[in-house]
Amino acid sequence: MTTTDPTTATTEHPTTVTAERAAALRELLPPVPRRRTRIGLVAGGLGAYWPQFPDLLPQLKESSAYVAERFQRMDAEVTDVGFISDAVEGAAAAEQLRRADCDLIVLFLTTYLTSSMVLPIAQRSHTPVLVIDLQPSERMDHASFDTGAWLAYCGQCPVPEVGNVFRRAGIPFRSVSGWLRQESAWLRIEQWIRAAGVRAALRHARHGLMGHLYPGMLDVSTDLTLLPATFGSHVEVLEFDDLRHRVERVSEAETRERMALARRIFAVDDSVVDEDFAWGATVSVAVDRLVEDFGLDTLAYYHRGLDGEAHERLGAGMILGASLLTARGVPAAGEYELRTSLAQLATQSIGAGGSFTEIQALDFEDGVVEMGHDGPAHLAVSSRDPLLRGLGVYHGKRGWGVSVEFDVRHGPVTLLGLGQDADGTLSFITSEGTVVPGPLLTIGNTTSRVDFGRDPGEWVDAWSASGVGHHWSLALGHHTGDLRAAASLLGIEHREV
Repeated sequence: MTTTDPTTATTEHPTTVTAERAAALRELLPPVPRRRTRIGLVAGGLGAYWPQFPDLLPQLKESSAYVAERFQRMDAEVTDVGFISDAVEGAAAAEQLRRADCDLIVLFLTTYLTSSMVLPIAQRSHTPVLVIDLQPSERMDHASFDTGAWLAYCGQCPVPEVGNVFRRAGIPFRSVSGWLRQESAWLRIEQWIRAAGVRAALRHARHGLMGHLYPGMLDVSTDLTLLPATFGSHVEVLEFDDLRHRVERVSEAETRERMALARRIFAVDDSVVDEDFAWGATVSVAVDRLVEDFGLDTLAYYHRGLDGEAHERLGAGMILGASLLTARGVPAAGEYELRTSLAQLATQSIGAGGSFTEIQALDFEDGVVEMGHDGPAHLAVSSRDPLLRGLGVYHGKRGWGVSVEFDVRHGPVTLLGLGQDADGTLSFITSEGTVVPGPLLTIGNTTSRVDFGRDPGEWVDAWSASGVGHHWSLALGHHTGDLRAAASLLGIEHREV
């Protein structure tokens, strides 16, 4: 078998991805279930007002009921601890929310309240807090309002006080101010909920790391203690023998079944050798078992191998199974790229997919950066039916077999890399661009042409100076706002190029 010659012709795939095709893929590759995002909700106002203005509390509770109903509609598990009126009730709410183990607590300031009522909620829960203050309507009716009616519009009044006290207590402050049915305000709130989903995914994730570092790639090296220290997640160190043990137990019937599944998902190029296809399918079944047995949420792997020995063959046979796994919501990354698999999980958590990516070349005539990678690909970002292509050699790696090839869907995309600085701290690094049509390599890679609205060389300089590293996640849509918010909740820096 010979290596596929690179060309500049766009691969002709038979079927453009449609909503129906995407639904069919979800049915064939059902997502791996995960713990839902947990949101804590508490509303409050100053109890001294209730006997003075009898109509005020019922109105505020009506507003808090509307807010609770909006949160119940979101894709999250909501713990609503009700309405607090003094510091004692605030402390009790803090204890309830501490036990709920939330990913984000939302504090609804319905009118003025004292900072002593809410500080324990942020302190004792050890959970990020979002303050929202949503007055009943766009403006007061000044001619008819008395003091009680005005106080229903006074939720903004304590926001600076709470912000000051949080800062003095060393607690990050975040807020959304608006009015109750203002959809633009709710869009901002929903962004924080999506960000909480990223925090939830990373906080509870189990990351598989199998094999060893790609020789010489110092940027890929990650301090394994740093991930649980920063996010609370777990790194499970695996051997390729863990995979070999499971490969040896895959039956011929299971291999045939996996090949049949692959044929329903991929177009199979004439370059694919049946023996290599069957091996990739066998490894795919074993990889699924590995992930299930160790309860993994991501998988990063690499093994160099030598002269066709078992581990080399396992490493070369990973691409099909890793791509199917990624499509089910368990991101897989080659070259031992643990931080990139985390970035893929983060973009997956906001519903944007996320494929293993690096720079391939620059096109100065069209002003685009060409990106892609051999190895695991996320089928959700494909513009057409993905292709299985046979390769005689992987560039820079030992082995041979089948690889996944497709062009990324045209339109807005976001890159997310996980950087690590000299002091060891991690950061989210993002850049937004647009995938545009044009000539692509046909060498068994995920490929895209990304226009960042500037000279491609200047973009590469800025992107490289950010500390991003060799690889990153390429996700559909523009999501820098979501990822900036997620970095805030995770307590790490965000940088945008």
